[in-house]
Amino acid sequence: MLKVVLPKGSLEKATLELFGDADLVVERSSEVDYRASVDDPRIDEVRILRPQEIPTYVADGLFDIGITGRDWVEETSSTLVSIGELRYSKVTTNPIRVVLAVSESSGVKSVSDLKDGVRVTTEYPNLTRRYFEDKGIDADVFLSYGATEAKIPDIADAVVEITETGRAIRAAGLRIIDTVLVSYTELLANPIAAADPAKRHAMNQLYTLLSGTLAARGQVLLKLNVGGSDLEKVISLIPSMKAPTVAELFGHAGFAVETVVPRKGINTLIPMLVDAGATGILELPLSKIIP
Repeated sequence: MLKVVLPKGSLEKATLELFGDADLVVERSSEVDYRASVDDPRIDEVRILRPQEIPTYVADGLFDIGITGRDWVEETSSTLVSIGELRYSKVTTNPIRVVLAVSESSGVKSVSDLKDGVRVTTEYPNLTRRYFEDKGIDADVFLSYGATEAKIPDIADAVVEITETGRAIRAAGLRIIDTVLVSYTELLANPIAAADPAKRHAMNQLYTLLSGTLAARGQVLLKLNVGGSDLEKVISLIPSMKAPTVAELFGHAGFAVETVVPRKGINTLIPMLVDAGATGILELPLSKIIP
């Protein structure tokens, strides 16, 4: 039913891992094969292509849905339907930021300090031109094919570059003076395909699996027993997503408590629960969380 295009390059490994964890394993003959398949009745075809190209290909109807960043949608000015954000990236779950940076030794403190004729190098020339036009600055913007930050100060006065943590920017001796765009990875659809009820239903189902898989990362299912006199004390310690499920045990022997909690901090939480009277504690991994 659906023709799907996935990103090659920096997002490739994380995307294939996400699909695998969502029980949508992507199969291909080798790591360099651009054609792939998923054993799922909703997916007819899979291609793995550069994320820069994906918005245009999906907008033109060559694919029904694709995964790429909002940065490339804005750069290509593509008209697409967002099925939803998928908050993952190659390093963290944080969004990437498209930032404007100058040399740390520069006297420039904000974009308003830049004057007409400022030389700006970037992998996002269209987005960058629009940004400077909105600021009323006539910038000389030219395309960078890589190593963008290395072009300051000899070749360019400023760069527009992506960052997740800002560490690489700082390591290059640059200082961020503005954020041009905040970009998450998204599941994006061709508008005509998205208007087809059967295809849109399939798209939404795929998004449910992928987003549910992301929601489960960093969470665990905690199950425990506790006596009635200690129930309130134990419940007060649990940082649950929602109100925990509490059921009385057979024979009025106490209560069973079940809830989802963050994995981070579980090493201190479990001993605290034991001290508060909890017994029979089970910590179980989660594959998906569907709200």
